[in-house]
Amino acid sequence: MSFIATPQTMHFPEVLPLQSGASLRDYHLAFETYGTLNADASNAVLVCHALNASHHVAGVYAGQDKSEGWWDNMIGPGKPVDTNRLFVIGVNNLGSCFGSTGPMHLHPDTGEVYGADFPVVTVEDWVNAQARLLDRLGITQLAAVLGGSLGGMQALSWTLQYPERVRHAVVVASAPNLTAENIAFNEVARRAIVTDPDFHGGHFYRHGVVPKRGLRIARMIGHITYLSDDVMNEKFGRQLREGLDLKYSTQDIEFQIESYLRYQGDKFSEYFDANTYLLITRALDYFDPARGHGGDLTRALARATAKFLLISFTTDWRFSPRRSREIVKALLDNRRHVSYAEIDAPHGHDAFLLDDARYMNVMRSYFNSIAKELA
Repeated sequence: MSFIATPQTMHFPEVLPLQSGASLRDYHLAFETYGTLNADASNAVLVCHALNASHHVAGVYAGQDKSEGWWDNMIGPGKPVDTNRLFVIGVNNLGSCFGSTGPMHLHPDTGEVYGADFPVVTVEDWVNAQARLLDRLGITQLAAVLGGSLGGMQALSWTLQYPERVRHAVVVASAPNLTAENIAFNEVARRAIVTDPDFHGGHFYRHGVVPKRGLRIARMIGHITYLSDDVMNEKFGRQLREGLDLKYSTQDIEFQIESYLRYQGDKFSEYFDANTYLLITRALDYFDPARGHGGDLTRALARATAKFLLISFTTDWRFSPRRSREIVKALLDNRRHVSYAEIDAPHGHDAFLLDDARYMNVMRSYFNSIAKELA
């Protein structure tokens, strides 16, 4: 059973310096909390979200059907991350389109919608903003920071930016940086958006339009990379959409997989902001903690003092197990406490959101040990 979740918003009038040299002020962060913060504020778990997710991590909204949080199978009373024992916080990142200040909001200096003028944000900027929210909530140290994919990059960055504030870091289906292939996929998706005639240089709000064509293609590209070849073949194979006869058309939908991708693209274009897509994929591209250490990940991770759990999935070719093992090796080179699980699952990158029993058991066991430390 899911519980009722209540979204909250916190305003920050002060300036937040960004890595680019720009800054934000008078911004808001949307967040949700689940469970109860204990007396010494030691049982807090921060959950960092991936590209198209938000602060709505778990639970449902009152009176809304199908409003489960994106990790509701993982987080809640009696679930692997047990909110009967832990206080969980989900934060929506700056630049998002789900409540925190982003391109759809007004610039405090001009009174105009930011649009393309919203500054580029990085993983490190998000972590700094999250740290300010925790300060407001009276949390000086996290029992754990947890994230999958881009969220895992944030969890890793937490251990480097605020090593003294993190006791455990759980990094799932993630990487220490993007490969050239990953950056290439992101660039093709961005080009689909910026070349849409309705994009208007990122100021499409002024024109009362949305670059839906570009967003559809961007989502279709992304969705292909989240699934494994095996899953796509098992789910769709070469099934035709209608009957058994080919239409011999270059433009009609012929195959079930085409129909599925178009459905996903159409749905995404109705709720996701195009400028947000550009910002978040760029943050993915830029993340590379080893960059400032001559590419040496071991040196980069020397600052981390947390205990780590890393999890990867064998068929995840976008964030392959090899990339998680790079992090594991660098941490072990620094003599850090590391647990690593490589799950033989068929679902590709999306596996980190699904109910694989082995995955869930690893998470349950690890968070049980965290909860026992607090007893």
